[in-house]
Amino acid sequence: MKYLLVMGLVLVVFWVWRNKREAERDAAAPRAPAPPQRETAVTEMVACDVCGVHLPKSEALIGGRGIYCSDAHRRQAGG
Repeated sequence: MKYLLVMGLVLVVFWVWRNKREAERDAAAPRAPAPPQRETAVTEMVACDVCGVHLPKSEALIGGRGIYCSDAHRRQAGG
């Protein structure tokens, strides 16, 4: 029975020693710089007045009566 207790104590001591050694190694290791944050461009979305499809405002056709997804819808609406 005492051999089991001694073996358990040795395993606990070894486990504590190993974890402490790993923590010291991690603290001493140089840290890699964080990757630069990319700025994400926010694009305003608009809906076509004829079919309701959402598309970026930069790709939309702006007519006299509204915003359209294609030239055919602009002509259909009379804008």
